[in-house]
Amino acid sequence: MPPAATQPALLPRRHAVAVLLLAACAFASNHVAARFAFDDQAGLLLAILFRSGLCFLALSGIVLWQRQSVRLPAGSAPWQLIVGLLIAIQSFAMFSAVARIPVAIALLISNSFPILLALLTWALGGKPPTRKACLLMGVILIGLMLVLDIPAQLSGNADLGPEWTIGVLGALTAATVFSFALWITEHKLGSLVGTVRSLYTVGIIFTSALATGLAGLVPGGLSLPASSTGWIGLCSLALLYTAGFSTLFVLIPKLDMSRNAPIMNVEPVFSLLLGWLLLGQVLTPIQLAGGAVVLGCIVTLAYQRHA
Repeated sequence: MPPAATQPALLPRRHAVAVLLLAACAFASNHVAARFAFDDQAGLLLAILFRSGLCFLALSGIVLWQRQSVRLPAGSAPWQLIVGLLIAIQSFAMFSAVARIPVAIALLISNSFPILLALLTWALGGKPPTRKACLLMGVILIGLMLVLDIPAQLSGNADLGPEWTIGVLGALTAATVFSFALWITEHKLGSLVGTVRSLYTVGIIFTSALATGLAGLVPGGLSLPASSTGWIGLCSLALLYTAGFSTLFVLIPKLDMSRNAPIMNVEPVFSLLLGWLLLGQVLTPIQLAGGAVVLGCIVTLAYQRHA
């Protein structure tokens, strides 16, 4: 009889939490770096090319190192193409939001995707979310609204700017298409190794952004930064995203994601802190209180034991 497959040893809980917190910080920093690039006239498509190109190279190295087959299972190619195109749309929509509204607000809206995914799964015949999950997700959203002082924004006590609506719609689009991509991934591409699936996805993102830019479909999409600040922003966003993404894929078998994944939801809080430090945003008492609510609910979710 062949030897039984062994599961990789899990990291100690505190180490897994530290890895996920660092990854969340890297993803938040990637969006802050993108804002620096966009403020320096860098094109949205150029940023996507930098990020997806470097990520493709890193994932290629991981696939080769792990000696994984890149062959797609029968019938999965169309679904993989759809997922790649959806994530390409999500990337463009998210960067459109980051370029127009505060980074943390864009992440708040886009981080509504777990709720949209739960509703989508339920609508397509899956299990409805539990009452406890609904309650915690609702409290997280309320907390994030306090973190970002949405009441003041909506009451007119803050200057929203002429592109606010476009930015909000961009973030909503990002959340929506990402939830669809996750549903397809779970239900149609489950047999494909995660690293290989992501390799194809970022390759499709890179190809789509390049084709869109060369066709001139997005005016200024491939515009170069006006100064070294923009170039540093472009390189930083690519490095930060790739570092976080690659680290997760290498260590994910050891991170007990079924228990620890909710920790990644601190990304909007990190983006708020980084926005304050690097972009001059000011934290208010309401935002600090909201941050405490968010972190408390995320810890509760993270430490739940799943049957």
